Amino acid sequence: MARYRYRPVLFFASAYFFTWIFWIPAIFLPGDTASVLMIAGLIAPAAVSTAFVFFSGSDALKRDLKDKIAGFYKVKWGSVLLSVVIFALIIAVSILMSTAFGQSLDQFAFTEDFSFTGVGIGSALLTILLASVIEEVGWKGYCEDSIGNYMNWFRESMIFGALWSLWHLPLIFIEGTYQAGLMTAPLFVINFFVSGIPLGFIITWVYLASDRSILACMVFHLFVNLMQEKIAMTPLTKCVETLVVSVAAALIVLAEKDMFFETRHVGRLLEYTAEQRG
Repeated sequence: MARYRYRPVLFFASAYFFTWIFWIPAIFLPGDTASVLMIAGLIAPAAVSTAFVFFSGSDALKRDLKDKIAGFYKVKWGSVLLSVVIFALIIAVSILMSTAFGQSLDQFAFTEDFSFTGVGIGSALLTILLASVIEEVGWKGYCEDSIGNYMNWFRESMIFGALWSLWHLPLIFIEGTYQAGLMTAPLFVINFFVSGIPLGFIITWVYLASDRSILACMVFHLFVNLMQEKIAMTPLTKCVETLVVSVAAALIVLAEKDMFFETRHVGRLLEYTAEQRG
């Protein structure tokens, strides 16, 4: 059987197009119409990812997606718990460091409300839940593998983190979103997009540590989103947090050098995965 050829450029072009074609009009449209467009844009990467797999003509790729979604046995819960603990420590260290910039220790508290309204889905909490699930189906269903098939996971993490951050761009112009709330200062907007790059390394680690499990990434993504919202960090502290996340990502890469720099899978990710599973 012919080896499947991933198409990362076509995937990202399609994912961006079918997201932004809904989100850009939502900038200018009020009320329920904008809400429907927001939902459609959120679903787009998962829909594109599923379509790429379904129409690939590759039985191996279809089996791989099914296994990544339904293979609950693959999740290394110890690694997921470790990633959650690491991110909790990142938040704690960030708050402590932020006191050097005049920020308060009162940030060690839970917020009463979310920083954004539930755009198009009904509530902020439900928005976070659905975003954590739907985004990971798109990004882990096809996207990350399509890049990782052609390079080591270190380079893949850097590219994916940058592209994933940029995907959110229209949201800074849509009233009611978390990203729009950052428009009070250019530094906060820049920090949002930069922060996705080191975070990309951590989520790739979560993905690979659980044998490319989408469920593991959903759990971690949900925890990150909730903590970013419910811990009372100021926007300035979140800039400090980006530095701390970068240090944590560097330490993880150093601890998992073989994971991030091996090239045994390059050009044959599906075959390599099958070999690893025995």
